[in-house]
Amino acid sequence: MNTSRTAVLADALAAGDSPDPTTERILDAARDQFATFGLRRSTVEDVARRARVGRVTVYRRFDTKNTLVEAVLVRECRRFLAAFDAEVAALPTMEERIVAGFVVALRDARTALIGRLIQLEPETALPFLTTRGGPILGVIRDYLAASFGRAPDATAVDAEEGAQVAEIFVRLTVSFLLTPQSIVPVDDEAQAREFARRFLAPMVTGPANGRARPGRRTGKRSGD
Repeated sequence: MNTSRTAVLADALAAGDSPDPTTERILDAARDQFATFGLRRSTVEDVARRARVGRVTVYRRFDTKNTLVEAVLVRECRRFLAAFDAEVAALPTMEERIVAGFVVALRDARTALIGRLIQLEPETALPFLTTRGGPILGVIRDYLAASFGRAPDATAVDAEEGAQVAEIFVRLTVSFLLTPQSIVPVDDEAQAREFARRFLAPMVTGPANGRARPGRRTGKRSGD
């Protein structure tokens, strides 16, 4: 992984939205344009027209179309992670955070811009999640590992193991996004939650806790 590229992305994700309303309007317009027509069929002129600004105004902030695309995707990722945190921050255990986070990630990834681009023009979108996806996936992994690790019961969990589980979490989510046909019923949130409780959470919390019913933490497997 290109560590300098990862550091740049981490800084961009931590930066927050721009205080410039014109920049935000351009990014909003670009997001709507790309979600409607895809990346290849969209031009900077299309975005400027949708944002009701001049083409030069766009180029003053984003010197190329690629720069604009990247800025939109980084902002999408930042907002996704903020929504993720809002869902899991109040949950008291790592198990609950992993389970709820998996459901949130699957749901929001499908409705996010990248999910729409996979439907519109997969050949353009796929590299952002595969061959060119290493840095951004690494940043998301580290973010999720930190989020899981803020649970009150996380002190008993090895930090390296937590990061490894976060990576599996990210890779599974991407896999289900790219290939939704599966014997795992992740389209149903209740069943996705149970899948995460039985198979993801136990990688950190142990198999006994992973098989417990919601709200219970027992020392026995169900049915023992």
